[in-house]
Amino acid sequence: MLLSACGLICDECEFFGKECNGCHAVKGQTFWAKEMMPNKTCPLYNCSVNEKGIKDCGACHELPCKTFREMKDPNSTEEEHQQSLIVRVERLKA
Repeated sequence: MLLSACGLICDECEFFGKECNGCHAVKGQTFWAKEMMPNKTCPLYNCSVNEKGIKDCGACHELPCKTFREMKDPNSTEEEHQQSLIVRVERLKA
């Protein structure tokens, strides 16, 4: 299982191996971050790995922080997003 900085399972993603090889492999510059983020890097990867020097959000005492809670897949419902937050936090803390 390849885990992203935010607790998603990279190899379960429909974009894995196509547009993305996992956030650690692309140093947070995922295809969507390149298109949507001002610095071309996922804010969660940037915060945890680049700024704090930790492996992922799970090593951060602020988890789940405001950025973590607010970054939502635009294709998911609010209910799906809230459930995903719970699952990802548990996965990262395990």
